[in-house]
Amino acid sequence: MSTQEFTLVDLKRILLEGAGADEGVDLDSDTALTTDFVSLGYDSLALLETGGRIEREYGVSLDEEIFANGLTPNGLLTAVNASIQEAAVA
Repeated sequence: MSTQEFTLVDLKRILLEGAGADEGVDLDSDTALTTDFVSLGYDSLALLETGGRIEREYGVSLDEEIFANGLTPNGLLTAVNASIQEAAVA
């Protein structure tokens, strides 16, 4: 189990590995960080693959509800880091 922080760099790497890259998406921009994944071009299958990779790599369990409507990169970063903290306390 990892107690490190899940960063934007980690998210971009995992998205690239699991879902590929959309050339039109720049996750480094403030706008992209607050735009939902669907609008960024990532479908539900890509998000499930991303979630599975995060769970395996970070030893956390993510509630499927976070992948519901309107999930943004910032929202996913927050949810993963909260799960990492919860796992570290348990």
